[in-house]
Amino acid sequence: MTYVVTDNCIKCKYTDCVEVCPVDCFYEGENFLVIHPDECIDCGVCEPECPAEAIKPDTEPGLDQWLKLNAEYAETWPNITIKKDPLPDADAMDGVENKFEQFFSEKPGAGD
Repeated sequence: MTYVVTDNCIKCKYTDCVEVCPVDCFYEGENFLVIHPDECIDCGVCEPECPAEAIKPDTEPGLDQWLKLNAEYAETWPNITIKKDPLPDADAMDGVENKFEQFFSEKPGAGD
């Protein structure tokens, strides 16, 4: 099992989760974070830290697409291990429907 970041992270990108991760398995895109499934140790400390509730265990139904997406972009995006400010419109974007289709960016973030 691993944890995955889901669509509610898009355009929010709170980084409270990366600060508590003991194995530094988060990777940063322009407007989204992902978890590397082969590095995640399934400790679960990141899940309650996410203000947008965008982190879920991959055992929840319907998360196969998110597991695949997290694995794919964790291979190309830079590692992030420190907390940064959320995106400027994070509060307004929290809970918006269909964020992946409307706002997902494949561009990498800055990393640490």
